[in-house]
Amino acid sequence: MDDTPVYNLKAVVRETGLKPDTLRAWERRYGLPTPNRSDGGHRLYSERDIQVLKWLIARQQAGLSISRAAELWQHLRETGQDPTEMPEYAAPARAAHAPLMLAGEALEGLRAAWVQACLAYDEPQAEAALNQALAQFPVENVCLGLLVPGLAAIGDLWYRGQASPQQEHFASELAQRRIESLLAATPSPVRDGRILVACPPEEQHTFMPLLLTLLLRRRGWSVTYLGADVPAARFKETLDSVRPRLCLMAAQTLHAAAQLLPLAEILQARKVPLAFGGTAFALRPSLARRIPGHALGNQLEEALDNIESLLASPAPAPTPPAADRALLAAREAFVVRRAHIEAQLLSQMPEGILPAAQLHNGLHSLGQAILDALTLGDLDLVAHDLSWVEGLMNHAQIPTERLENFLSAYARAAAEQLGPQGKPVVDWLERPTHNRPPTPQGG
Repeated sequence: MDDTPVYNLKAVVRETGLKPDTLRAWERRYGLPTPNRSDGGHRLYSERDIQVLKWLIARQQAGLSISRAAELWQHLRETGQDPTEMPEYAAPARAAHAPLMLAGEALEGLRAAWVQACLAYDEPQAEAALNQALAQFPVENVCLGLLVPGLAAIGDLWYRGQASPQQEHFASELAQRRIESLLAATPSPVRDGRILVACPPEEQHTFMPLLLTLLLRRRGWSVTYLGADVPAARFKETLDSVRPRLCLMAAQTLHAAAQLLPLAEILQARKVPLAFGGTAFALRPSLARRIPGHALGNQLEEALDNIESLLASPAPAPTPPAADRALLAAREAFVVRRAHIEAQLLSQMPEGILPAAQLHNGLHSLGQAILDALTLGDLDLVAHDLSWVEGLMNHAQIPTERLENFLSAYARAAAEQLGPQGKPVVDWLERPTHNRPPTPQGG
């Protein structure tokens, strides 16, 4: 068992479930564990220290007081025995460890090598970097310290026009394939209750929910993973069959978040708690309030902790704000007249504002974003999509005035086609870009 002191206090707390004050008290009173100190005076624990703590916890669960458990440990050690290796004290099948934060070590070099290999379509080198990382660090650290930020770096390069969609897809496929192989190697679950993980209808991005499935299984949970684009049809039958204690949904786009609502209603009717996350919510902080469920947060480690808290102590989900009648009326009109708005724009748009292909794509994307925002009850949710497009235009050195011209033309067509019911949409479109709510940038 490794005696190298590499884990900080936060990692040990997360791994064992003990509070920092309890750890310090056991060390002070019973001399267990015996962490080293960093140059800055912070405690550093080894894998051996973690196993000592888990052995003590197991003895408490068997009915011993902590003082008696500590005495038993010391007695066995004094007689030359290793308590963690004794069959009579063997721990039951344990949940795989939670993410451990390595102190004083980093994955930057291997991550950089992996990113460069992916950009060069060099699969052997990319796999070699990943294999080296997995040989040195726990799976959780490699996922959170190499794959997730590595993919984000490549996505940012694409957003800035410095990487191609093909390079981004190549990296994503390599990462997903590795997660799937790690998932196949996880041990059987040891904790009670099943978790259902899925993507809402029309959500095709599966890397993050698949990674979440891996990390939960390594913590010992039974997870049923449904994958991408799970339709609402027959979802009730799935819930009745799986009988999950918790359902997790991930949405990377505004459209997917809007598609989550019908599934959320089914879950509510079946009294199955819903927890959700994803890029759509990270980029639009107000969006989470529109979903009847529990927001998991923007970091995977935070999400994992929130999931386990919900499983331990279920809590009522926050109630979304009441629907705005004006927005409901605008949505009804927009559904009926959207095609007419787009046809009018195509016939009236001055030449040169946007190339034909971009114009068609822009019409579809903006129309879908408006419809999704109306469904969710907040037109300001469209703002990130516009900011993102504006960023792409800046990187491509396309004058952003063309975007304002396009939005103005769309507002005029919407006013004519929607009539009074479309006033919320028209008013929002006519607001200057700099007066729309700022949103975080992202790819």
